[in-house]
Amino acid sequence: MTAQTDTPGSVTAVYQVTGMSCGHCEGSVSSEISGLPGVSSVKAVASSGEVTVVSAAPLDDEAVRAAVDEAGFELVGRA
Repeated sequence: MTAQTDTPGSVTAVYQVTGMSCGHCEGSVSSEISGLPGVSSVKAVASSGEVTVVSAAPLDDEAVRAAVDEAGFELVGRA
């Protein structure tokens, strides 16, 4: 479960989040994670529970966990 490098200077990581059930849930999680330093894009998919994050450098998993918690959901780990 390592991060994948997409383009020079960016890192993509996929996280598993429980509790998302709708578009509003996806938006809440995306909004909180987008606020982390270095994040350039977030795509949350409620049906799979996967959240794909593209950032300038690898993110601290605890920072991502805190953002997901703030949105009201639970980060299970990396997908």
